[in-house]
Amino acid sequence: MAIIVDDKSATCVPFILERLKEHQDAHGGPISAPPFFIGLNGVQGVGKTTLVTMLEKTLKEPPYSLPVSVLSIDDLYLTHADQVSLAKSNPLNPLVQHRGEPGTHDLALAVTLFAALKCEQPVLVPRYDKSQFNGQGDRMDKATWTPVNQVGQAKTKVVIFEGWCVGFKALTDDEVIMKWNESKRVHDLPDQNSSRTALWRFRLEDLLFVNSKLRGYDVITDSFHAMIHLDAADTLYVYKWRLQQESELREQTGRGMTDEQVNKFVDGYYPAYELFADTLRKGILKTKGCQLRLVVKEDRMVQDIFVI
Repeated sequence: MAIIVDDKSATCVPFILERLKEHQDAHGGPISAPPFFIGLNGVQGVGKTTLVTMLEKTLKEPPYSLPVSVLSIDDLYLTHADQVSLAKSNPLNPLVQHRGEPGTHDLALAVTLFAALKCEQPVLVPRYDKSQFNGQGDRMDKATWTPVNQVGQAKTKVVIFEGWCVGFKALTDDEVIMKWNESKRVHDLPDQNSSRTALWRFRLEDLLFVNSKLRGYDVITDSFHAMIHLDAADTLYVYKWRLQQESELREQTGRGMTDEQVNKFVDGYYPAYELFADTLRKGILKTKGCQLRLVVKEDRMVQDIFVI
């Protein structure tokens, strides 16, 4: 099992607490303030879960004692049936043949969920089981969803929304075309490590399809009051980290993808890092100083820290 040493909480937790206090003070205090939304982005296996657990624990315990809801963009994936339908509707686009890329999430469900959380209305938080259908995954039965803001429950005051593409913003079509052409140019150069650029492997129309779908995610991204970005010094680390995760899943449940399937799976969403990570690194929030970027090494330890 991969052991993740948490050297991120010491920086991230105080940063969030400061932003939260500013939010509460601007709205008359903790009781009257509307829910505080935190976005957390990180490639799979970088240590998001460990950080989220510590952040949630801190906010729930005294002296803060706040009701917290933790959401994952993974729980918003399309049902298996809808994902199969999407794949069949776009048979030549390898990026949507399985869950992962923008466009494979249920945005209607996301919009309903976020609207209810903003207004402190009763809602059920969906859950997704990645081990179903031999690792293809499926949404869990509604009876297993988590009830939030129900009668008799304290209203959620902090929402933590985590995921590998949380905070990604769509580019213009011209920007996508430029990146695709640059990828082809680098690939054609002699003695180049073309594995570091994957866009050339895909048709331009496939990349533009994903980019167009990402525009709909702004309804989520624009909700964030603070953003944490766990960035990798080399995005290729995601292959190693994702292989470790799936190995642990197979060990725990007896189900999951093989190593070959994992590599193919990562290939399917790696282009999104190339297309959209640079914009996130520059900052996606309107209020300056509310985004924190931690760059980690292959061992997942923090190398650099930036406040954006």
